[in-house]
Amino acid sequence: MTHHVLERPPVHALLADGTTVCIRTVRPEDHERLRALYDTMSADNLRLRFFSISRRSGLRAADRACAPARPGYRALLAETQGRVIGLAEYDTGGKGDTADISVAVADGLHHRGVGTLLVEHLVSAARADGVTAFTADALSENRDILRLFADLGLRTARHFDGPEVHCTIRLDQDDTYLSAVEARGRAAAVASLRPLLRPDGVAVVGAGRRPGSVGRAVLHHLKAGGFTRRLFAVNPAATSILGVPCFPSVGALPRTPDLAVLAVPAAAVPATAEECGTAGVRALLVVTAGLDAEQARALLAACRTHGMRLVGPNCLGIAHTDPELRLDATFAAGHPRPGTAGVAVQSGGVGIALLDGLSRLGIGISSFVSLGDKYDVSGNDMLQWWESDGRTDLALLHLESFGNPRAFSRTARRVTRRMPVLTVDAGRTEAGRQAAASHTAAAATRTMTRQALFTQAGVTATRSVGELLETAALLHTQPLPAGTRVAVVTNAGGAGVLTADACAEAGLVLPPLGTEAADALHAVLPAGATVGNPVDATASVTEEQLARCVDRLTEHGAIDAVVVALVPTAVAAATGDDLVRAVTRAPAPGTRPVALVRLEQDVPVTLLPAAGGGSVPSYAEPQAAARALAHAARRAAWLSRPAGTVPDPSGIDTARAHAVAETFLEAHPDGGWLDPGTCAELLDAYGIPQIPWAFADTEDDAVRAARRLRGADGRVVMKAHWPGLVHKSEAHAVHLDLQGDAQVRAAFRDFETRFDGLLTGVVIQPLAARGTELFAGVVQDQVFGPLVLFGFGGTATEVLADHAARLAPLTDQDVHDLITSPRCAPLLFGAHGSGPVDLAGLEQVLLRLSRMASDLPQLAEADVNPVLATPGAVTVLDSRLRLLPRRAQDPYLRRLR
Repeated sequence: MTHHVLERPPVHALLADGTTVCIRTVRPEDHERLRALYDTMSADNLRLRFFSISRRSGLRAADRACAPARPGYRALLAETQGRVIGLAEYDTGGKGDTADISVAVADGLHHRGVGTLLVEHLVSAARADGVTAFTADALSENRDILRLFADLGLRTARHFDGPEVHCTIRLDQDDTYLSAVEARGRAAAVASLRPLLRPDGVAVVGAGRRPGSVGRAVLHHLKAGGFTRRLFAVNPAATSILGVPCFPSVGALPRTPDLAVLAVPAAAVPATAEECGTAGVRALLVVTAGLDAEQARALLAACRTHGMRLVGPNCLGIAHTDPELRLDATFAAGHPRPGTAGVAVQSGGVGIALLDGLSRLGIGISSFVSLGDKYDVSGNDMLQWWESDGRTDLALLHLESFGNPRAFSRTARRVTRRMPVLTVDAGRTEAGRQAAASHTAAAATRTMTRQALFTQAGVTATRSVGELLETAALLHTQPLPAGTRVAVVTNAGGAGVLTADACAEAGLVLPPLGTEAADALHAVLPAGATVGNPVDATASVTEEQLARCVDRLTEHGAIDAVVVALVPTAVAAATGDDLVRAVTRAPAPGTRPVALVRLEQDVPVTLLPAAGGGSVPSYAEPQAAARALAHAARRAAWLSRPAGTVPDPSGIDTARAHAVAETFLEAHPDGGWLDPGTCAELLDAYGIPQIPWAFADTEDDAVRAARRLRGADGRVVMKAHWPGLVHKSEAHAVHLDLQGDAQVRAAFRDFETRFDGLLTGVVIQPLAARGTELFAGVVQDQVFGPLVLFGFGGTATEVLADHAARLAPLTDQDVHDLITSPRCAPLLFGAHGSGPVDLAGLEQVLLRLSRMASDLPQLAEADVNPVLATPGAVTVLDSRLRLLPRRAQDPYLRRLR
């Protein structure tokens, strides 16, 4: 195999200590800097790298790396502020799929992850180039390089030969490797965020002397909030602002701060950022809004050049409530309450609402970041910070966009097993949605794609900020329910009915309590109480009676959660406060969650102190309590499931699939819909079963094909074809139930007449047996990656819109969810006594489509409809595939935005 490598665009990434470096392809003009890398290397390191201490070895290495591009060779360098600090290269010798690899790191920079980061990028490039293994020879005393290879997470074999070790490294990207890359990325990200979230010093650049400026407001918050480290202001027209020492420039500060807050006009932001970087500032918070494209590029370039992490621009600020730090660099109305919720938002208004709501609830925050326009620091960064900070037990996100959704998904799947991760599903409506080219594209709305991401990652997605706070209150204070079975208790029958309806609408179940439980409740409730579900304890219930009732229900094995709905009464001794006390008595550890609904409550949700030191959430309406409990039940169900694995279907010919795609795109440089033969060839490369078929471009050929393909009943189907035809039924381009030569000829002539000038031929198939018609498809989203859809098929696909979706690559759990989620799912399991369809075959079709989508970035759409499912088989009856000239992008490669 001859590998023709293409230059990869430069990317910035983080070393183990949080330092930013640029990884890029070596160019001829890098020769002198590469030579300097080796010239400054110690004799011992030269010996370990080249097995000798000749300085000419470094010169030859620089010559080789900077030579004109050649098949099978690639060299990547790492640089920071114009200095080359590392080089990694591989060479196949122009043939085969195995390459020799070498790595060099500048003296003084070992053990900071330079070599590992370079090799990760080289692995990604090599896999894209068709290389399957690296080989390397090293001296056995070169422990650093041997440890690098061993710790990559790839399968590595060693062979010792005297003082040398021969290493073979397989480049399979399995979960072990991805987890190792993630762990290294998490450590680097956390290290890079420390100057931002735990700075030793802060300078506010642009703090004004007159009240009303944003910079002055941030400075006031920092000072009034009691920031415990060094605080400076930068303003050439003042020596002190709000009692904080002020200096004319960042360069004039007596001590370089870790963090600079930029509140200067947009036009001044790039130069100020450059000044900060030159002075050694390690992180920027840019609250300024209104940067144009050129100013934005210059700001980000300054941050990348000088290795500064960036929050903003156009943001509310950041806060960290650690009492040893007390960092409040925001211009919100008040100071955030210390607590354990991590908050990251893009909208400043949403941020203020969450800060206020969490403070009112008493949950408070551990750290808060307003991401603003999100040029750099992202929700993914913040999840990794909260995972590692030792303070956060609840993560709240409001993200309008995802820079790297597949990396976010892997991070969120891991983090949400340790703490709840909640988000507001922003932008659910599809305003101005355009007509789509295929069934798949029509179904794959951005809403469905985002929901698939949240579902697979275990993220709790709410519909509003209010619902987010309602759910956070319950998850923060109550144990998770084991299921969806709820008991409702009330002191007013009407309130109980409203609450029962709300629970049912939220997907919860109100089971009958049974005779034994009813007797136990009758024994503690007043005469006249109705012991069903809901339980009407009547207006005369006392505090003690209600407390015993709730206790009995939380101990009942057939109940997963209890909702108590109260209205104020003036009956007997039971005032509203008495009944609330009955509910807030601390339940025994590990019992069911309890939620309170007080219909007279004047705020949406509060947390009431419980006798045992905990809290009970109290809601103003039953719908809020029901929604929160439903979210908690879904989280419990997600946590109880295995993480899932990505199966490796047998009989897949990836090389053949790539060859088919490349051949088509060579003939059609702009891409397009595949002809039936090429569609069939791609499906066949992935072992996806298809009904027999033949293509005919003349009437006589159609007759011969029909004679050959007729089934037992002698009937065939004829489908017209021309480039770009997608919806055959809508175009009336299908003839069914054709019997005998005469009907085949008549059908062909009909197509020739109606589609004159378009028709290029027809597809002939035997008439399929009866079965359940399903739909499967793929859309390659440029942001989220490939999305696999499944649901009810046939001509009613879009009308019924009965679809489910998951992001590829699919795990076995994802496939199960896809098959069971649509409303048509009972038909697949034999709901009408016909027996289940071939579920194993259906799973294989979805897994193989997922694999195709993951393998081929060129696959823009796959519309497989209908897929016929019967008890004995699953068969594709029709398919349309569209390819575009796209190159693969490794979604898990460590890089900054």
